[in-house]
Amino acid sequence: MESDALFTLGEPTGAPGAPGGTSGASATGVDGFTAVTADAPLPVRMRPTGIDELVGQDHLLAPGAPLRQLVGGVTPMSVILWGPPGSGKTTIAHLVARATDRRFVAMSALSAGVKDVRAVIDTARRQRRSGGPPTVLFIDEVHRFSKTQQDSLLAAVEDRTVTLLAATTENPYFSVISPLLSRCVLLTLQPLDDAAVRGLLRRAVTDDRGLAGTLTLQTEAEEHLVRLAAGDVRKALTALEAAAASATALGADVIDLTTAEQAVDVAAVRYDRDGDAHYDVTSAFIKSMRGSDVDAALHWLARMLVAGEDARFIARRLVIFASEDVGMADPGALGVATAAAHAVEYVGLPEAQLNLAQAVIHLATAPKSNSATTAIGAAIADVRAGRGGPVPRGLRDAHYSGARGLGHGTGYRYPHDDHRGVVTQQYVPDDLVGTDYYRPSGHGAERSVGTRLPLLRRIVRGLPGSVSRPDGGAGTERAGSAAEQNDSRSGTSVPDAAQEGGDAVGEGQE
Repeated sequence: MESDALFTLGEPTGAPGAPGGTSGASATGVDGFTAVTADAPLPVRMRPTGIDELVGQDHLLAPGAPLRQLVGGVTPMSVILWGPPGSGKTTIAHLVARATDRRFVAMSALSAGVKDVRAVIDTARRQRRSGGPPTVLFIDEVHRFSKTQQDSLLAAVEDRTVTLLAATTENPYFSVISPLLSRCVLLTLQPLDDAAVRGLLRRAVTDDRGLAGTLTLQTEAEEHLVRLAAGDVRKALTALEAAAASATALGADVIDLTTAEQAVDVAAVRYDRDGDAHYDVTSAFIKSMRGSDVDAALHWLARMLVAGEDARFIARRLVIFASEDVGMADPGALGVATAAAHAVEYVGLPEAQLNLAQAVIHLATAPKSNSATTAIGAAIADVRAGRGGPVPRGLRDAHYSGARGLGHGTGYRYPHDDHRGVVTQQYVPDDLVGTDYYRPSGHGAERSVGTRLPLLRRIVRGLPGSVSRPDGGAGTERAGSAAEQNDSRSGTSVPDAAQEGGDAVGEGQE
């Protein structure tokens, strides 16, 4: 038996035409919802009985809004409800089921197949032809349906043989096929804020459907339950019920903080390694490091570790980040990230979380540069656009027999034979001469690279401004103040090498 939001899917409970009831035999075995009994879980007993009791989704509850039309049966529109657990998706389905002029069929994608879907559609088509009520088909966890299963819904939704009401916790743009998504209205439900969860807890304490005032919830215990819920009302009510049972067993009439903490030991982390939260948390992790917020980065790292994320996945992301976002501003960052990845393989969790934390701190606080990312991106774009002719003759392989006869290697100048370690020579195909891909930033260690690079380019390309000095260094001409002008492509100011105090080409990083 499947459960979501504030009630459970089960066998039919009403007579034909009654809320949750059926007209004819059930095609799936999950037609309608189970009745609410006195011993039902607290979240089930406290489910809203009308749309005005629905909280936390004010953006969907305006007069005339699609959600009100759906619940009221005004317009037979198919809807996909997308939201996190406990936000009220199935509660909305329950409210729709209360409409007496519609046949309501509920099924879970965890257990239903194409045969079940087609049986419901066939029954709905026969009933419509005979003047029967329209059918609302509710599918919980629709993202678990395969493409074939989702395809089986298209025609019936298109001609309104059924009005589809589907619920998913996963991003429907990834988990629902485009043809089905285009036939439905997408309603996005938000996690409940703390005030909404707090209000529902207080209602459950006093309402006859809940604890009926038999116990008092202390403020500290209430705040603890709200914090653990993290926007999931079902989790909050389940925790409250557990705490109430503990208090009753102890003969107490008050649920205090100690009782609440003992009843719910650890908060479940909302994180699915194969789901939407996986990508959202990973994105937040990367963006926090990129933004140099080390504290936020450590939070997201902890979130992944506590939820059981594969440490190797985290390590791979760090290695990528070290080049993608830190790059030449701190060339040592790649070594730190790679060492952390090795530590994960060599040491393993839980100890390797220390190595991951050290790498995250280093990467988050390091100077940032995406010059390597943009450089290779620009180069790849040119290659894909067809730029780049034959390899220059002097650079071609001349080691095999006959290569010299073809002119391979002819004219090649060996850089180490020059006192500067760099010579004027064409290294790129003809149509890429003068193209700059790498544009260093002024951050961290890359600042010194930005000083040397214009000089290197002038020498390699044989541009005016680079001559040999008698002392063996790389000098620059002063005519026309060329050394003080900006390089036309890189935009970097080229300083006078003599003022830099020696061979600007050969000096190391700062």
